[in-house]
Amino acid sequence: MKKLNLKEVTKYVEDNIGAFHLKRLTALEKLRLHEVLQRKNPYLFKAKNMLTAQDLVKNVLDAYLQSQEETMFGDFMEGIAIFICGKIFGGVKSKLVGIDLEFERDNTKYVVEIKSGPNWANSSQTKKMRDNFATAIKNLEIELKDKKVIAVNGCCYGRENQIQKSDYLKLCGQRFWEFISGDNNLYTEIIEPLGHKAKQQNEDFLIAYSQIINKFTLSFALEFCDDGIINWEKLVQFNSSTIQPEKPNKKRKKE
Repeated sequence: MKKLNLKEVTKYVEDNIGAFHLKRLTALEKLRLHEVLQRKNPYLFKAKNMLTAQDLVKNVLDAYLQSQEETMFGDFMEGIAIFICGKIFGGVKSKLVGIDLEFERDNTKYVVEIKSGPNWANSSQTKKMRDNFATAIKNLEIELKDKKVIAVNGCCYGRENQIQKSDYLKLCGQRFWEFISGDNNLYTEIIEPLGHKAKQQNEDFLIAYSQIINKFTLSFALEFCDDGIINWEKLVQFNSSTIQPEKPNKKRKKE
C-alpha cells in the first residue's frame, strides 16, 4: 500500500476549492425572492415571531442557502475522497448506477456510495441505495468471478456505531477516511487545506450576500407588507395557494 502524500491532497484542494466557492456565489446571484419564498415554510417563521422584513428574508435565505451549500460541498468532498483513494488504492469514479467510487483493497472489490454525513436518508432512499448495491455486486461478481465484492456507504463526517448493516457497511468520519486511504489521522489532516483562501472567498460572497439581503428586503416589504407590517395571510397564500402565482418579471403575451 502506498503512503498518502498530504501535499498532493493540499494541491488538489487548492486547485479545486475555487470551483466550489464560484458555484456558491453563482447560485446566490441567480436567486430570486419568489423562488426562495416558495421553498420554505412560512408557518415556521410566523411561529418564531418574526416582525421585520429583513429578519424574515435573512432567515429564509440562510435556510435555503444552507441546504444548497451542503449539496455543493458534498460533491466537492466526494471528489477529494475519490482523488485520495485513487492515489493509494487506484480507486476510480464508478460508472455503475448509484455508485461513486470503486477500488480494490486486500484482494476485495469495494463499491462505495459517498454521502456528506450519516443522517442523509429516509427509508425509500436507503432502499434505493441497497438496490443499487445489489445490482452493482451482481454485475461485478459475474465479471470478477471469485473475487469478493463489498458495498459501502461512506460518510465524510459523523459517527455510526453499527458498521455492519444487513447487506453493506456504513463507515463514517474517521473510519471512512482511513478506509479509503489507510491513514487513521487523515480525517483531521484534511481540515486545514479546506481553508485555502477562505477569507478572500468569503469576503466576495459576503458582499454579494449583503446586496441580495437588501434587494430581497425591499422587494418583500413592497409585496408582502402593509404599512410596515408583514401580511402573513398574503405570504401564505403566495406560498401555498392552489392558484399558482405568476412568475416575477414574466412578460405577458400580447392579446
